[in-house]
Amino acid sequence: ISAVFVSAFLLFQIQPMISKAILPWFGGAPAVWSTCLLFFQTVLFGGYAWAHALNRWVPLRGQVILHCLLLLTAALWLSVVPEPSWKPITVDSPTVHILTILGSTIGLPYFLLSATGPLLQRWFSLAYSDRSPYRLYAVSNAGSLIALLSYPFVFEPLMTVNAQASGWSAGFWVYLLLTVGCGLITVRSVTPGTEARADFTDQNNRHFMSGRRFLYCFFLALLASSSLLAVTNTVCQDVAVIPFLWVVPLSLYLLSFILCFDSDRWYQRVPTALVTCAIIAVLCWALMFRTIDSLPLQVGLYFLLLFAICMMCHGEISRLRPQPSQLTAYYLTLSAGGASGGLFVALVAPTVFSDFREFQLCLLASVIVAILVISHDRKWLLPGHRPPLKGIAASVVLLVLLGTLFFESILSVFIEARSRQGRTVSTTRSFYGVLRVEVDQVTRSLILRHGRIMHGLQLTGPGGWSQPTTYFTRRTGVGLAITHKQAANPSVRIGVVGLGAGTLAAYGRKDDVLRFYEINQQVIEQAQSHFSFLDRSPAHVDLILGDARLSLERESPQNFDLLVLDAFSGDAIPTHLLTREAFDVYQRHLAADGIIAVHTSNSYFNLRPVVDAIADAFDMQSTTVVVFRQLSDVEVPSEWILMTNNSQSLSETIFDENAVDPQSHRVLWTDNFSNLFQILQWDYF
Repeated sequence: ISAVFVSAFLLFQIQPMISKAILPWFGGAPAVWSTCLLFFQTVLFGGYAWAHALNRWVPLRGQVILHCLLLLTAALWLSVVPEPSWKPITVDSPTVHILTILGSTIGLPYFLLSATGPLLQRWFSLAYSDRSPYRLYAVSNAGSLIALLSYPFVFEPLMTVNAQASGWSAGFWVYLLLTVGCGLITVRSVTPGTEARADFTDQNNRHFMSGRRFLYCFFLALLASSSLLAVTNTVCQDVAVIPFLWVVPLSLYLLSFILCFDSDRWYQRVPTALVTCAIIAVLCWALMFRTIDSLPLQVGLYFLLLFAICMMCHGEISRLRPQPSQLTAYYLTLSAGGASGGLFVALVAPTVFSDFREFQLCLLASVIVAILVISHDRKWLLPGHRPPLKGIAASVVLLVLLGTLFFESILSVFIEARSRQGRTVSTTRSFYGVLRVEVDQVTRSLILRHGRIMHGLQLTGPGGWSQPTTYFTRRTGVGLAITHKQAANPSVRIGVVGLGAGTLAAYGRKDDVLRFYEINQQVIEQAQSHFSFLDRSPAHVDLILGDARLSLERESPQNFDLLVLDAFSGDAIPTHLLTREAFDVYQRHLAADGIIAVHTSNSYFNLRPVVDAIADAFDMQSTTVVVFRQLSDVEVPSEWILMTNNSQSLSETIFDENAVDPQSHRVLWTDNFSNLFQILQWDYF
């Protein structure tokens, strides 16, 4: 039990740890976690296949020796956190690069940990033939759940990434010793011929699984895995790409496994299927008519739906669990379904769909499974069984209700898409998310959106290209900084982290130089194709494709009069751009009297303590400028923090009009430690 628990704990502790470590290298995109989950699920399948192969073709003593030797090899060559040399040089094929990093660092240890569950359960069934090995599966999932929940609340806030990696490495050695002990106990307990007799007995048991049942389990595992990733992607797009929002859905996924495999009493077929259908109906209604304005309530509904779907899928899978001789094949089937779900969401869906349509497909499949579960439980689908009249009536009502709500919701997506043809100019999807270019007839403007976040707006009237808008108007902190620099210099060099629609190019003069750093190739394409800020600007404009920090680390000093950091207004916070080490890089590219302008407007996170702490660490003068703009019926703040090494640069009165008092709270981030929980805007939620 200890070996299974420790292996499961390590297996799921490493997931958010290494995902967070490489997240900054790929722009903090939600797809980083999806790609990591794809790797984890695929390697999990490989581990289960290894356990199945050992069980089928290798004698027990050989299984123990071979598996323990591989564990020793993995422990001796263990490297948890990837070296800086793994940082991507280009932004081409980020999915392949992430998979390569994970495979080269934790590939073998994760592979062997993945094999532990089914392999040790099989050893347990041989050593203790009178006891069910499936309780060990619940223990395994309990260890996984504790690892996940403890990471954002215990390990991430209290330990640096390097300390976490050292602790994990020590845990792997403990697991190695426990596994060796289990192997020795099993070899001593099992007499020759026991395995063959057990397998013969199981083949004559009525619970021996057929190929059709294996296929059904595969589909259910695929649906649960796809729903997990689809819900996680949807929530991360709407809130933030943080380990907490990775951990909660995955924890619910594991909790359903724990309950369903711990005891049959936790899963009631018809009630679970009905509840799943009801939640789907409520969510469809809410999305269709926008009846839920509270984002936390929407997120809670998504999580509740995911748990219901997973309970239904895993409950059905648990009902079909076979006898011990088919145990490794059974787990191999489940892992194959999980890996296929990851492949579908992480690789297939972004290629096939221009938006997050995989979530809607998961809802449709869940409704179908729920109806099949209800019908099969009442034996209405079996030959010779005629359903009662009341049952027929109830099924018709359920189908009509769910069909109306669900399919109307699906149709509403296409209706909305058609109605938006007049205002949606372009929709593209990439590793970094979904981009839309829209025409707003009311404000007569062209808008660039990344998910729910506006990343640029250009007025379509005469001279619209020369009018900076949204967070970049002339009254904002960045507008005042540019005006100040242009008044003092005939030409200025401006570096901008984050392109958007290219709005800041509207400030450019003939002899000015603007250098934009953008990680998403499609943002550059949309800014050049649909917006004219870049093309019509008199200034010289350079576009640098790639992560801004990595690009600046490789470049010679740029001597910027103004460096604008505009990568934090969206949902995904690239923490690596706000660390002490990052500002070491920025300082190298800043002129002697240069200004760093950090855009800190954000609904979910208060970034001021982080930027103020960095200003203190570098002994820089700083001022925070906040102005408000009207958006529908709400005043939206535009918050900028201006920092400089030259006290005279911010001494003019133009910066004082909208300046706000500094906050006393300070949070210093480094490459080795950052925690978004410390700056979460709890009032918003």
